[in-house]
Amino acid sequence: MNSSQLLGEEMKADETASNMESGRNTEKDYPAANKEDESQSLETLLDNIVVSEEDKLEVQEDVNKIQEAVPMGAFGNPKFYLHFLAVYASFGGFLYGVDQTLVSGALLYLLKDIKLDIGQESLITSGVSLGGIPGALAAILVNEALGRRGGIIIACLLDTTGAIMCAAARSYGVLLPGRLILGAGIGMEAMTVPTYIAECSPKQRRGGLVSLYQVMIVFGLLGGYVVDAIFTNVDGSWRYMLGSSLVFSTILMIGAIFFPESPRWLMKKGRYQRALRVWRKLRGFQGDEMEEFVRMKKVVETETQFSKPFLMVMLDFLRVPHCRRAFELGVGIMFIQEFSGVATINYYTGTLFEKLGMSPSHSVYMGMIGEGVFFFATIPAIYLNDKIGRRWLLLSTMPGVILGLIITGFSFYASDKSSKVGLYTWGVVTYYLFWGPGMGPVPWTLNSEIYPTYIRTYGVASCTIMNFFGNWLTSYEFLRMERHMTDPGVFIGFYGGIVFLGWIYLIIFMPETKNLTLEEIKKTFSLTHMQIAKRNWQKAVNDWQSIKAYFGRQRSHSQNVGAVSQTV
Repeated sequence: MNSSQLLGEEMKADETASNMESGRNTEKDYPAANKEDESQSLETLLDNIVVSEEDKLEVQEDVNKIQEAVPMGAFGNPKFYLHFLAVYASFGGFLYGVDQTLVSGALLYLLKDIKLDIGQESLITSGVSLGGIPGALAAILVNEALGRRGGIIIACLLDTTGAIMCAAARSYGVLLPGRLILGAGIGMEAMTVPTYIAECSPKQRRGGLVSLYQVMIVFGLLGGYVVDAIFTNVDGSWRYMLGSSLVFSTILMIGAIFFPESPRWLMKKGRYQRALRVWRKLRGFQGDEMEEFVRMKKVVETETQFSKPFLMVMLDFLRVPHCRRAFELGVGIMFIQEFSGVATINYYTGTLFEKLGMSPSHSVYMGMIGEGVFFFATIPAIYLNDKIGRRWLLLSTMPGVILGLIITGFSFYASDKSSKVGLYTWGVVTYYLFWGPGMGPVPWTLNSEIYPTYIRTYGVASCTIMNFFGNWLTSYEFLRMERHMTDPGVFIGFYGGIVFLGWIYLIIFMPETKNLTLEEIKKTFSLTHMQIAKRNWQKAVNDWQSIKAYFGRQRSHSQNVGAVSQTV
């Protein structure tokens, strides 16, 4: 019996024991507000929640009352409606991506109109990421008060305001605040949209639908270069480039006005009837959908009744072992993602091509090549995230990321312009080809599912802040690092070294979370670091044996076919 089978048996045993314990309780399964329950931890209460047939019948009665009055949604089919909503909400990722790469082309023309020193140029370039940090923090309060839909609308308003300021700026004093406000909107949107999609999606499709957000980010990165290329030969080109963001934020805001609110947020605010109506449109109440709704209802009721103060919840990241290990992995994987050099390549590709000897307009066009590869490389993650799992998808692509960084770094040693441009393009394409399906979507998917329900908002917020902090620091310091470490030193030594060390760390300590319920994820992170490492090692050995056996069978089959052919 291998380690995954052992885990399954352990989980079944625990589940049986939990069900037996719950069966002894003749009272209703909703948590009772007595002193004995108050002495238990909130998480223990959440773990012991059981959905009974009585609970389902009670909700079904409520559904029957609204069935005729509430239509099934714009598409008549909850599945189609959910996917349309996920795609439209993921347009926020497109907005995020566009705002990252627009500056790459704009910098090539901006510096002719507004004189900036290295420090100011670095701040303008990284301003969106810097503004994203307070934006992500503010998203916690906005999401709590106004809901996910309200958070998306506020984020779009900030983005539109920032884009107008950037387009109208005539000095550094106006341009920098515009970039920071733009970043605050992006930070709030990046915090809100994945959570909104995750709360509306069934667990079987959650990974793919959340990955869609990352795909749209990469599509936006490509879109930013396309917009730059459109305005390259226009007078005042950089103003159109930076100002174009307001078009995309307006499109998202108009759609968000008509979005349904997250059923979970509605339930948390005591709007049960409204949550029931939204769930009917998004998911329906057939089979597992009914059980998931009832479980969500009971979880939210328990969280509301036994909620903790903010500081007590945050302390659980330190004092509760499985919360701490999930937090370590979530923040750690975001650190590896951002310190892999992706922000540097996204923001400075135009500048680096110009440094290699190309004209500004050709630098913008060349940037589209890498971003195009990046976009198409990310699309398979929608399928692979739930097919082969988060762990193998990430670990199998990280060596390719390192190879891309090595080629990119060595391109600066080439002796002539054509060789430099060719090697640099090859390196960036290789980097994006492997970064797209693995290091892009997996950290976001993982962070949306590894935290217990009551602490998830704060865990996702912390990792989003790490994402923006790493994005800002690497882009802000790049010009200084380039001067002191040289380009090969930055790409090979610094970024390549961090990705290599991160790869080793994740091989040892990253568990698989594909198709696991929140309770199963909690049990996984309840293991010690050494137990997780041993399980990962055993799983790797089993997988290696399976691969050897597969190729052995293929070789035997080929030999048998060859022998038969010779006989004939």
